[in-house]
Amino acid sequence: MPSHISLFWKKLAGGGVESVMLTLAEEFLAQGLDVDIVLGKRQGELVDEVPAKANVFDLDVSRTVERFTSLARYLRQQEPDVLLSAGTLSRYAVLGNLVSGTMTPLVLAVHKPLSLTGSSSRLPKWVHERFIKWTYPFSDRIIAVSEGVADDLASAFGMPRRDIRVIPNPVVGPRITEQAKQEVSHPWFSDDSPPVTLAVGRLDKVKGYLTLVRAFAKVRGKRPCRLVILGEGPRRPAIQQEARTLGVEDDLSMPGYVSNPLKYMARADVFVLSSKWEGLGNVLIETMACGTPVISTDCPGGPSEILKHGKFGRLVPVENPAALASAIEEGLNGEIQPAPLSTLERFRRDKVANQYLDVLSSTSA
Repeated sequence: MPSHISLFWKKLAGGGVESVMLTLAEEFLAQGLDVDIVLGKRQGELVDEVPAKANVFDLDVSRTVERFTSLARYLRQQEPDVLLSAGTLSRYAVLGNLVSGTMTPLVLAVHKPLSLTGSSSRLPKWVHERFIKWTYPFSDRIIAVSEGVADDLASAFGMPRRDIRVIPNPVVGPRITEQAKQEVSHPWFSDDSPPVTLAVGRLDKVKGYLTLVRAFAKVRGKRPCRLVILGEGPRRPAIQQEARTLGVEDDLSMPGYVSNPLKYMARADVFVLSSKWEGLGNVLIETMACGTPVISTDCPGGPSEILKHGKFGRLVPVENPAALASAIEEGLNGEIQPAPLSTLERFRRDKVANQYLDVLSSTSA
């Protein structure tokens, strides 16, 4: 087993990649390993969530060339046993490792279907795809967070499917119960309020919130109910405008980013994930762990795998307000049962961390 593990990603924003990497850092530290957290920039909502025992290296870079040259310098100076990279900087992890000359074992964790996501930079999509095809094969191993993500890597980028290890995200742990029990100050979650449909995630186009608002408006036309969307992002004005257009703005609340969404999940009547695609769908797992019924679009990525193809929640077509509205009505009527906690065993933090260590150990051996 490697004794010195380096984790590399972009920044400490409140997203899925960031939460997963911080969780892995905590689990590795709990096993007595030396953990470096290497960041493109030390900024974002999760700055205060970094484990105290981790060694943090803030590269403080934004220019493309600096991303891999600064990482190369870090690798030469610190000489970790293995480097685990996730998110948009993974291609720069490959370049930095090559430039460093250290031959550090490199594992890439892919958290989304890359053929659907495009580039986070201004690069044209075809350049982004060529970049992935050229750089990713220089890694020692690739981990995908779902079968859907692995299949996308194989079909769209020509990577051998048998060489891609599928490991889900480390979501379920003791803190879920603790966070779910915390009080919610939002007035809509009191016992005498109309039922609440909840969604959680960045206010981005891919999350399909316009479809959700349209579906909610159909339900609201038949019965008293409310919609709460937790998260922040560029689509806030468009979502609010759609709610005004449909006459449901008074029944929509968007409190922004919250550090503990689980207490809302535990008190919602039904949870909806309306995405166009997902890597895995951590919020579904968290909500299921809170004992709340869930609905998800049957989008590319992990939701169908989490729900066992609809066995543990409703799956509806992507961008179909009528089908989503029907599912929400079923949820509010108590026709969707919470998933048994036993189905979440594969997402346990310690179990997933050990699977990662299996890969990191075989790579660094």
